[in-house]
Amino acid sequence: MQFLRKPDWALPEREATPESIFLDRRRFLMGALGVVAGGIGGTAFAGAAEKTSEAPLDRTLDLYPAKRNPEFTLDRPLTKESVAATYNNFYEFGPVKTIYWLAQRLKTRPWQVRVEGLVRKPRVFDIDDLIRSMPLEERLYRFRCVEAWAMAVPWTGFPLSALIKVVEPKSEARFVKLTTFLDRTVAIGQLRFWLPWPYTEGLTMEEAMNELTLLATGIYGKPLPKQHGAPVRLVVPWKYGFKNIKSIVSIEFVKDRPKTFWEILGPDEYGFWANVNPEFAHPRWSQASERMIGTEERRPTQIFNGYGKWVASLYPNLKNRKFFV
Repeated sequence: MQFLRKPDWALPEREATPESIFLDRRRFLMGALGVVAGGIGGTAFAGAAEKTSEAPLDRTLDLYPAKRNPEFTLDRPLTKESVAATYNNFYEFGPVKTIYWLAQRLKTRPWQVRVEGLVRKPRVFDIDDLIRSMPLEERLYRFRCVEAWAMAVPWTGFPLSALIKVVEPKSEARFVKLTTFLDRTVAIGQLRFWLPWPYTEGLTMEEAMNELTLLATGIYGKPLPKQHGAPVRLVVPWKYGFKNIKSIVSIEFVKDRPKTFWEILGPDEYGFWANVNPEFAHPRWSQASERMIGTEERRPTQIFNGYGKWVASLYPNLKNRKFFV
C-alpha cells in the first residue's frame, strides 16, 4: 500500500482561501485604489485620524477590572492577551486576521447606541452613560469561530437582558436586530461597496434574554480594544463568532426575522442560527474539532460550545438542522 506524504508547505484544504474570497479581495483592493485616486481616500482618512486624536476620554475607565462571576468557568487556559489582540476578524477593516492596526482608526468616543423599534421606551444612549448604568461583571467564556479555531477569554460586560428590561419591548417583538457602524472614511473594508453594509446580526427574543447573552464592553480587565469591537459588542458563546457583532450603534426590536450580513452573503454556510455543533459540518470543512489560537492544541468541539445546560432548551428538537445553519 502506498501512502502519499504532503510536503511541509502544503496547507490543509480548510485553510485555503476560497476562490470567491480571493477574487473579492482583489475587487476590494481595486476599489480602494479607485477611491484614493478619486481624491477621497487620502484627505478623508487623514481627517479621520486627526479627529480621533481629539476624541473625548473614556469615562468608564474606573470600572475595570470588574468583579468576576464565578458561575462561568473554563476547561482550558485563557488565551494570552497579546494573541487575542492580534488575531481578529473585523470585516469592516478587511478580510484578513491582522487588522488590529487598521482598527485603531475607529473613533469610539463620542459614541451612541440607539435602541428602538417595538419598545415602549426607545432611547438613544451615550455609551459611557449606558455602561455606568449597567451591572458590569467579568465572565470567562469559550469563543468558537465558524472557521474552526477557538479562544478562551475574560469578557467584561452586562447581560443584554438588563438593557431589554429598561426599554420594555412590546409583545409583538419577536427578534432583536443589531447593527454596527458605517463609516467608509475610517473602515476601509466598507469600501467593498458590493457587500451588504452595514454589518447586521439578529437573535430571537428568547436568545437575547438568555442569561449567557452579553453586551461586552471590556476584555482582560480593561475596556475593549478597537479590534475587539469597541466600545460595545455582542457575545453569545454558544454560537459561532460571526454572530458576535462588533461596535454596535443600533439595537432594534422587530416582528420579523432580520436578514443578517453573512446570511445574505452565504446562507448555506453562515445561516441565522449558527449554533456550534460538531456533527453539522461547514460545507468546506469539518466542525468536529477546533484549533486553539496561541497553542495550536486540537480539542473536540462541544455541542453549543459546551453551554448546553443554559441554552439547549431554546432548541427542543436538536435533530432539526435549521437550528445550526
